Amino acid sequence: MGRSGNIAMLAAAALAGAGGAIVAQRVATDRTATETVVRDYILANPEILPEALRRLQAKEAGKAVAANRAAIVEPFPGAVAGNPNGDVSVVAYLDYACGFCRASLPAITGLIASDPNVRIVYRELPILSQGSRTAAEWALAAAQQGKFKPFHDALYAAGRVDAASIEAAARAAKLDTNAARTAIASPQIAGEIERNMKVMSLLGFSGTPSWVVGDQVLGGAQTLPALQAAVAQARKAKPVPAA
Repeated sequence: MGRSGNIAMLAAAALAGAGGAIVAQRVATDRTATETVVRDYILANPEILPEALRRLQAKEAGKAVAANRAAIVEPFPGAVAGNPNGDVSVVAYLDYACGFCRASLPAITGLIASDPNVRIVYRELPILSQGSRTAAEWALAAAQQGKFKPFHDALYAAGRVDAASIEAAARAAKLDTNAARTAIASPQIAGEIERNMKVMSLLGFSGTPSWVVGDQVLGGAQTLPALQAAVAQARKAKPVPAA
């Protein structure tokens, strides 16, 4: 290639560089203009921020649920109610010492009665006291004996969590207490509680009760209509099977 060819190549490269710089400048200008418009709109309409934040939090929570779905929806053996093959799982993270958890029990009962295709997954999240932890361990031991719900109902009905109420709930559920104590000492029950604690951190639960319905994370005591609405939304979001 001669001297004239080299000059032509250098000129072309210079023009390309200049063109790239012009494009980059235009992009930067457009971005600045867009950011200014967005900023001005937000300042004029600050009420949109809470809704935007809720949507962002819901999106991030949905991603976390999807990444940890098995640890959330696969029940500890026996700690389940409703239709075991239901198309939507309502996962309830509860603490026996939590009054808001107790207040949510009628909504769970009502949901089971009103929706034959929902599955309730009970998850122990004992965060309030050592008594909560002991109660959760006994509840999981009861689940292993197929007596979770009788124990669960009896302990919540007692209105308090202490050694006497746990013992009374175990009697009411007709637990084999020796087998229960052996189960409580096993790594299976400890592992279940630790998994639930990990999920609490991953999903950003602020306390109990906490709920996962589909990809939705709910916090606090829930009414029956609220749970029904969450279930309806979860069904709506499910992919339609191919024909």
